[in-house]
Amino acid sequence: MHQFSAASFSMLINWYPGHMHKAQKDVRKLMPSIDIVIEVCDARLPYSSANPMLEQIRGDKAFLKVLSKSDLADADVTEQWLAELKKQHNTDALAITTDNPSLARSIPDRIRKMLKGRSDDFKAIRALILGIPNVGKSTLINTLAGKKVASVGNEPAVTKAQQKIKLAEDLVLIDSPGMTWPGSKNETVNYRLATSGAIRDTAMEYDDVGMFAAEFMVKRYPEALKKAYQLSSLEPEAWQVLEQIARKRGCMQRGGADFQRVGELLVRELRAGKLGRLSLERPGPDCEHAKVG
Repeated sequence: MHQFSAASFSMLINWYPGHMHKAQKDVRKLMPSIDIVIEVCDARLPYSSANPMLEQIRGDKAFLKVLSKSDLADADVTEQWLAELKKQHNTDALAITTDNPSLARSIPDRIRKMLKGRSDDFKAIRALILGIPNVGKSTLINTLAGKKVASVGNEPAVTKAQQKIKLAEDLVLIDSPGMTWPGSKNETVNYRLATSGAIRDTAMEYDDVGMFAAEFMVKRYPEALKKAYQLSSLEPEAWQVLEQIARKRGCMQRGGADFQRVGELLVRELRAGKLGRLSLERPGPDCEHAKVG
């Protein structure tokens, strides 16, 4: 496995904006008054895009895991993830896409069903929605509200302040800023997050992350990689595969491939779904080998 460069790894684990630290404290203070926690994760990496701190913060609260961007993920793997997540105590799970808002609009009814029989039926349900940066949380909130109430952007960490959104007489959604964590000591988790777009470009190196993406594609989705870049065969090493792509897509420089340019090209096209539907991790060994530290 390609090793994280020391500089890139250092930048990734220190990418922790101040407003996220405040969000952690605010959520802990708010949790006793919350009825259900909704966590939005990226369907391509449900484990790595989940906030490991949330387990201890939420306690025994009802939990709804929403897997966003499922139209970009491997459909079979997403089904495996949904089955796995639903095994957890007091937890439901749902995969949504941006092009089918009806899936997202089923969330209020799912919440009511999960909380049927709660002690205080006269008080509006308070649902806290969380998600690490750039996972699609704001898009989901706007869909549920039926109007733009949350800022949406391609750069991580757009949401800065907590806000309350009344979805119905019996349901209030509390939006918290994107919460990440001070950094994982596990480089695989960091790589997956960087590949998916959850980390700012200024906190990563595209040649490094591109190497990880190439190695991953060769191992898990070689045919998709060959088709996307019209390659008849793949070289055995990730850097050689990047060279193959660089030649095809004009990312060469004097002396060979421009790994920064071709790495960025590969990562951006992977994020956009141009390499096909793929998942960066599967339930089981992929997660056991990527424990968050």
